[in-house]
Amino acid sequence: MRHIYSLLIVTVFLVFNSCSIKQETESEKLHNLFNDVWEWGLQEFPTRATYLGDYRYNNRLTDMSLAGVLRRHKKNQTIIRKLENLSRDKLDPSDKLNYDLFHKYITRNIAAHPFKDYLMPIDQMGGVQINFPNLVDITPFRNQDDFDNYLARLLLFPEYVDQIISLMREGLKENITPPKIVLQKVPDQISVQYQFDVKNSPFYEPFEKNIGSLPDSVRANYLELAVSSIKDYVFTSYKKLFEFFAEEYLPKARENISASGLPRGDEFYAFKVKYYTTTNKTPSEIHSIGLSEVTRIRSEMEKVIKDSGFTGSFKEFIAYLRTNPDFYYDNAEDLLDGYRTICKKADPELTKLFGTLPRLSYGVKPIPDFQAPASPTAYYYSGSLKAGRPGYFWANTYKLDTRPKYEMEALSLHEAVPGHHLQISISQELEGVPEFRKHGGFTAFSEGWGLYAEKLGEEMGFYKDPYSKFGQLTYEMWRACRLVVDTGMHAFGWSRERAIKFVADNTAKTENDIVVEIDRYIAWPGQALAYKIGELRIIELRTLAEEKLGEKFDIREFHDTVLGSGAVPLDILEEHVKEYIAINLGD
Repeated sequence: MRHIYSLLIVTVFLVFNSCSIKQETESEKLHNLFNDVWEWGLQEFPTRATYLGDYRYNNRLTDMSLAGVLRRHKKNQTIIRKLENLSRDKLDPSDKLNYDLFHKYITRNIAAHPFKDYLMPIDQMGGVQINFPNLVDITPFRNQDDFDNYLARLLLFPEYVDQIISLMREGLKENITPPKIVLQKVPDQISVQYQFDVKNSPFYEPFEKNIGSLPDSVRANYLELAVSSIKDYVFTSYKKLFEFFAEEYLPKARENISASGLPRGDEFYAFKVKYYTTTNKTPSEIHSIGLSEVTRIRSEMEKVIKDSGFTGSFKEFIAYLRTNPDFYYDNAEDLLDGYRTICKKADPELTKLFGTLPRLSYGVKPIPDFQAPASPTAYYYSGSLKAGRPGYFWANTYKLDTRPKYEMEALSLHEAVPGHHLQISISQELEGVPEFRKHGGFTAFSEGWGLYAEKLGEEMGFYKDPYSKFGQLTYEMWRACRLVVDTGMHAFGWSRERAIKFVADNTAKTENDIVVEIDRYIAWPGQALAYKIGELRIIELRTLAEEKLGEKFDIREFHDTVLGSGAVPLDILEEHVKEYIAINLGD
């Protein structure tokens, strides 16, 4: 009897515990994986964590060693196995989208690894000579711990630079370098980082601006530490990098400008085309689309020239725009104020086109002088609500006679609102989605949206004079030319000079701007294709929605649909728009 009673107690205990231990659902497993990978990513890339407003790892720098690269690659392989072991069929539609986007991110990273472009950590557009000074600019200095973290990073800087040099040396061995022609300005970008008196250096600036965050008793000690750390660790490392780059790396960099000049170059370019456009279009197809768009936009430009009253040829009109001083500012601050005025005009128009607007503010600031000569006309740097940091539209004030007024409206709409700031900030402020969705991106979507945003200027009251309208068309033509010259140089043997001439013959872009842009396409194969390919798809989907919905079409609902899931591949964007159409039709 006692035995039976004991057995009953054990049975009840086991049943109770089996009921109380809740089994993880597939959705919970999926989100646990997302959270684990996100946290791992912040630890692996501590400088990115700083940009995102997570300051837990501000005393670290990213491990740039070959061992670190391999470790991350193996981790990605482990992640994809864990993801694919989950049952996608058991997920609800929102988690199926999360699954698919995450799968795409990780598989792209894995597919990129064999091409070893991590052996090219520096070019004229980016690298430690640009990224580290910018990192200092967004690092918080609120208290003594923040200063300790910053000093720790300065002490790690020599190892960080040594790792970068090791990657580049390996790149030389394997003939994996950027083309020599685009690296000419990099030595100056490096050397300018240590050609200051320490106390005039941007690396010392936090101690000048934020010294009040330190207790009086330690200020003198910290100022002394700052001087020695910058001089002995940062300046010395940049000098070492300069000597390596100027004497060893640059002379041995490859002469060929095409991606085909790299090992497995044709495969690499095909991968980059797919990576940046999120389509299966071939270089040949994209080249043809570009030529067709050039022809279409050229006819629109000819009409604007005629409407302006100008009686000369297209070439003469371009020359007039490039040489008339009335189209250029004499003062950098006037140029920046001009952009700010345009942005202030754009802001109140947004409610007519969007139901959802971001909370994060934005500003306009100049590209740093050391970076400006090799930089494009402008770019956007995303902010962070978490960090209390606004987004910034960075404008290039170098060579003011190459920054025409007639381009400014289109450029402002692209970089600020309703372009990058609006799209990226809305993505960052999404609720109920994994963190990777808020901060990830697909270039065809984000840059396609930026170009589409330029077109929205018509509906926002911009481009009222023919010169500004011609500037908008020049920007659209420029992106169409990219389809031609990027594929031309990387797939069809075009020379740099031929690419420069093609853009010069078809746009009102200034010569300096064109050269900088062509060198950008050489350094970043395929990236320039994303803009026009993405914009064309967004326009096609808007046209489809307008035709299907007729009077039911609401531009605010359409834009909220496009932006409401963050940046997605173009095929998934198409699914979302078609679902929006079906819902409004009652299907």
